[in-house]
Amino acid sequence: MTAVFWEIDNTPRDYAWGEIDGVAHVRGTAPTGLREAELWLGAHPAAPSRVVGDAPWQTLDEWERAAGVRLPFLLKILCAAEPLSLQAHPSTAQAQEGFARENELGIPVDAPNRNYRDPNSKPEMIVALHDGFEALCGFRPVADVQSDLEALSAAIGPDHGSALQAWSELLADADGIRSAFLWLLSGDERIAPLVAAVTEVGAADDRFAVLRPIAQAHPGDPGILGALMLQHVTLRAGEALWLPAGNIHAYLRGSGIELMGPSDNVLRGGLTPKHIDTDELGRVLDAREGGDPRLDASPAGDGIRVFRPGAPDDAPGFVLYECTSAGELDLAGAAVALCTEGAFSLSSGDATIDVPRGRAVLIARAARVHVEGEGRLFFATGA
Repeated sequence: MTAVFWEIDNTPRDYAWGEIDGVAHVRGTAPTGLREAELWLGAHPAAPSRVVGDAPWQTLDEWERAAGVRLPFLLKILCAAEPLSLQAHPSTAQAQEGFARENELGIPVDAPNRNYRDPNSKPEMIVALHDGFEALCGFRPVADVQSDLEALSAAIGPDHGSALQAWSELLADADGIRSAFLWLLSGDERIAPLVAAVTEVGAADDRFAVLRPIAQAHPGDPGILGALMLQHVTLRAGEALWLPAGNIHAYLRGSGIELMGPSDNVLRGGLTPKHIDTDELGRVLDAREGGDPRLDASPAGDGIRVFRPGAPDDAPGFVLYECTSAGELDLAGAAVALCTEGAFSLSSGDATIDVPRGRAVLIARAARVHVEGEGRLFFATGA
């Protein structure tokens, strides 16, 4: 029988928004002086985790094929020094339809203008590792946005009155949030001057301070205006966000443990030089206002809590456990464990493995796992 535990590792992704030595700081490893935005722990074919030591396979995508299973998640360490792009992800039904449609159109899967690179949804959740993790997540109440537009009108004067009036009138329509947000991405000739004016106001007025790092990282981008329509959320260490299908969001700064569907389907909505398809974004966008995007954890035994996201129409198929001391977990399927603080030991039957800070482990099959140690140990597994 194949062993239960396998140590795994990967090379950090060096995206431009990443923090210098970000992953090294989380793992407690030697600094490299390089941008380290994400560490992927899973079988995603673009960067599958590799197995450390002798094994029948070298990477987790090879393990998936040999074992005849599919990990329904991708676990990440994420370290953002600058804002990411505004984005939303489709539901499973939307992804399947969009993938088939773009295949019929003959759009290459790796084309820059491709929206659907696979037929899967990409729900996401993230747990903050430190106080002060910031994100934009979901739409603010329309009344709050209208109040800000009035304040901007007073601050920037009549030169941009037409643009602000158009924005305000769209917000007042029946489907105003969707219409107004997509208009900001429409290329209307009034938008670029308004972006410049709002950026200038944001630099001086603390009411709009959230725009400062966004404008610095993405000068002139219409997503700066879009950010005014979104909820600004700041997490304490251990708090989480749940980002279901259709939720428009962007991480601004901070380090966290992210768990998501292993998909590449992204509909962008600003703060990026990449392809933006406003029509398709409009189809997947959840344009409801308000609602707390935080995800509360539930007790799951001594020293263990579980983040169990869910959505009525598109359940994510994964959960995240966090262990801070000794306990036991019954895993219904394969899992990935990652230690970010302290040190632990895992055992199942006669098999044991040490998991100090920074180490990641594949649990290759369903098992009752006994946990010893103290610190912070995450388990990602199927729901």
